[in-house]
Amino acid sequence: MAIGTKGLSADELREFDDAKLVDELKKAKEELFNLRFQSATGQLENNSRLKAVKRDIARIYTTMRERELGITEAPITKEAAK
Repeated sequence: MAIGTKGLSADELREFDDAKLVDELKKAKEELFNLRFQSATGQLENNSRLKAVKRDIARIYTTMRERELGITEAPITKEAAK
């Protein structure tokens, strides 16, 4: 079973455009910060969520790097096609 957030599998991330990837990365980093803060103050109930968010961030970075190297292409959006 894959560890991570529903809706952020590698295949689904490849369907996102670059702007959406950056937004997802920002949200994941904010969530990781909040989870670490909760952990430090003893309020974190689900420790496995830390691992899942870290893996989500790694998946997003991997997808961005694949596009940078030309391994995969960003999907063509309706706006880009015009």
